[in-house]
Amino acid sequence: MNVTLAVKQYISKMIESSGPGMKVLLMDKETTSIVSVVYTQSEILQKEVYLFERIDSQNRDNMKHLKAICFLRPTKENVEHLIQELRRPKYSVYFIYFSNVISKSEIKALAEADEQEVVAEVQQIITKEYELFDFRKTEVPPLLLILDRSDDAITPLLNQWTYQAMVHELLGLNNNRIDLSRVPGISKDLREVVLSAENDEFYANNLYLNFGEIGTNIKNLMEDFQKKKPKDKQKLESISDMKAFVDNYPQFKKMSGTVSKHVTVVGELSRLVSERQLMEVSEVEQELACQNDHSSAQQNVRRLLQNPRLSETDAVRLVMLYALRYEKHSSSILPSLMEELSRKGVSERHRKMVQSVVEYGGKRVRGSELIAPTDAVAITKQFFKGLKGVENVYTQHQPLLHDTLDQLIKGRLKDSQFPYLGPSSLRDR
Repeated sequence: MNVTLAVKQYISKMIESSGPGMKVLLMDKETTSIVSVVYTQSEILQKEVYLFERIDSQNRDNMKHLKAICFLRPTKENVEHLIQELRRPKYSVYFIYFSNVISKSEIKALAEADEQEVVAEVQQIITKEYELFDFRKTEVPPLLLILDRSDDAITPLLNQWTYQAMVHELLGLNNNRIDLSRVPGISKDLREVVLSAENDEFYANNLYLNFGEIGTNIKNLMEDFQKKKPKDKQKLESISDMKAFVDNYPQFKKMSGTVSKHVTVVGELSRLVSERQLMEVSEVEQELACQNDHSSAQQNVRRLLQNPRLSETDAVRLVMLYALRYEKHSSSILPSLMEELSRKGVSERHRKMVQSVVEYGGKRVRGSELIAPTDAVAITKQFFKGLKGVENVYTQHQPLLHDTLDQLIKGRLKDSQFPYLGPSSLRDR
């Protein structure tokens, strides 16, 4: 199910239910973020929503020519703000939508506050839109697979090498926005950029490609832009020349913004990879996750811990991986590695995380064997090509979930590990 599309459809229904005319969207902090993720400003303007306001803002003007669409969480604070709003309405009519269930007493309080009878509709989206959970209707009922993160504590500790994953891991992506204000030499208009697969074709096409492929595609994108870019001395000698230029300008401007954005993001990712030496770190991480060579693993982890350029986060994650991989090994050097962390100046809080992750996802806890003895035989190197500096990164690790889903599809999940409740057995499905 596409949750983004579902939310977008719900918001569209809210807007359309109010009928034609100019509208204001009245939201709280959280619903503002929700709307901004699924709609661009230009898209929502096309639906006659010309103003966006916060319910807790004290400086809103009276605009009786606007209809108010209220999209709010049913918190006590929001209900109180709405009560005050209805006692002194700033807009002609109110269509109120709550993101979850609201109590009868609060509905009553809102009704009592609506002395001027400006409320046209009050709805609870989650109760009204029960079909949210009724999707993919097929002859075979859908199957709910319940998993426990502690079964695989290794996968979240590994550095990732696909575009979307690297952005999340190294830069942070919040409501489709990346804060680049700390990037050295960043221009003012690129201090915050938006990455949305809904509105960015390049991002949508490159979400899951590896870093080397992204480098090649960025290069192709720039070359394509250079070919289509209007020449500085383009002749505008006739009305038709001017019209063609004006018609094409938005396309050039949009493509220019896309090129600038992705070149900046990939450039910063590349800088961080180099600064934190993530190629070397990732290679050792993959060795810990997939191979069974304790002698090599302990040497490589110790060597990296002694590298002054290794970040505190990467150092702790390496020791966590070692602790999970060689938890019961007779020659474990975990105490020695913990001393290395201490000498490196790693905080006590982060050092304690090593033991915590073993307690959370160690052999005693997890329900299945995370590291199979055949892994070393099945290892394959994958080479990234196309971007300088990205030539030899191991990506052989596959999450436990991959095998779990494969076994599920084949009807081979063990009942002892995945007890099943339903009208038929897993094998029959």
